[in-house]
Amino acid sequence: MKILVLGAGKMGTWITDSLCFDHEVAIFDTEPRKLRFVFNTIRMTDPEEIRGFEPEMVINCVTLKYTVAAFEKVLPYLPSNCILSDIASVKTGIESFYKTSGFRFVSTHPMFGPTFASLGDLSKQNAVIIKESDHLGKAFFRDFYRGLHLHIFEYTFNEHDEVTAYSLSIPFSSTLVFAAVMKPMEAPGTTFQKHMKIARGLLSEDDYLLSEILFNPYTYDQVENIRKELRHLLDIIKERDMEGMTGFLAKVRKNIELEP
Repeated sequence: MKILVLGAGKMGTWITDSLCFDHEVAIFDTEPRKLRFVFNTIRMTDPEEIRGFEPEMVINCVTLKYTVAAFEKVLPYLPSNCILSDIASVKTGIESFYKTSGFRFVSTHPMFGPTFASLGDLSKQNAVIIKESDHLGKAFFRDFYRGLHLHIFEYTFNEHDEVTAYSLSIPFSSTLVFAAVMKPMEAPGTTFQKHMKIARGLLSEDDYLLSEILFNPYTYDQVENIRKELRHLLDIIKERDMEGMTGFLAKVRKNIELEP
């Protein structure tokens, strides 16, 4: 298949590297310096080059803020049978774009990023394929993700954003609150260091990506649950309530299916 990747960032170059030996792949980015290290791939910086390439699929890997704008930039240069695809972590706004684009589409979400995942071994990682997607597009990404040994889930657009609010917004919010109370001092605790590593990894991500995940319409209720549980824990701590603490810990262990 002839595949055009939009955006030569971390995920764009990773997808290019993963596909370029089994498909004819081109990558488009308006910043030539970002294209220096891609291999076995056609490099493009001018949209006119896309017309001559005639891609059968476009995989949009630009920053979430510019996903729709990137599509709109290249649409005039695409053949009518081209399948549009994205890997956005929040689908708000993307569904409506697809419905008016006039093109077939497939929307997916690799549920990992270069910051946390070992890209050489993805056997413990997951990916989501959106149910409303074109059947040929879904078949392509099923084969691609299975070849990477990813666990595949299928959700509707709405279900995806709801699951994302649970699986990303809760840990993101908790990590941000942890980092917000840090101060310059040495803390040798192993648990502390693990949390600090997670916080540094999270905060190395793009601000807009973090914001959009937290601005997911389903996030507020999840973060409100954190606030309620923290309030409860604070009351237990303030009263030095051992019985309350025992009950709280028992509930938490049950939530994560940990035997007492």
